[in-house]
Amino acid sequence: MSTKDVVYVALFAALTAALALFPPVTMPVAGVPITAQSMGAMLAGSILGARRGALSQGLFLVLVAAGLPLLAGGRGGFGVFLGPTGGFLVGWVVAAFVIGWLVERYWDRIGVIGFVGANLLGGVVVLYAIGIPWVAQVAGLTLWQATAGSAVFIPGDLVKAGLTAVIAVAVRRSYPLIARNA
Repeated sequence: MSTKDVVYVALFAALTAALALFPPVTMPVAGVPITAQSMGAMLAGSILGARRGALSQGLFLVLVAAGLPLLAGGRGGFGVFLGPTGGFLVGWVVAAFVIGWLVERYWDRIGVIGFVGANLLGGVVVLYAIGIPWVAQVAGLTLWQATAGSAVFIPGDLVKAGLTAVIAVAVRRSYPLIARNA
């Protein structure tokens, strides 16, 4: 990795941490807060690509596990990975990778709609596929109950995917960080 890559990875880990400043809204059904931080994984994948995007989210999670209070509500420490949010946190790495892979694959022809699609697939479908079973296991719910409880997050995730797409298109036009054949 070049020095530039290391800086981008650290920058997007910091961006994900900064998104914690938006106050979380905890839904009583699932016990998982609605935060802006999942947008960090979407932005990382959309702007940095698969490898660097996933690394940025991995770095962020290492810092959280080390005890830094970087999650919404000032949470941090290894214990957060053992709670209902743990699957979603781990899923950020995979989500950023999937989003980045899709963006890299379709780089020459991706627009706002393509970015929205990549963010919905990686940042919602893949993230929920990891997070919902985790919630079910930790909270002692059936998979159906955990899925139904997670439905309240979909409108916010749609907004995050749309915002991320608009931001990613603007960055792509002004300062693209993904090479044509990344």
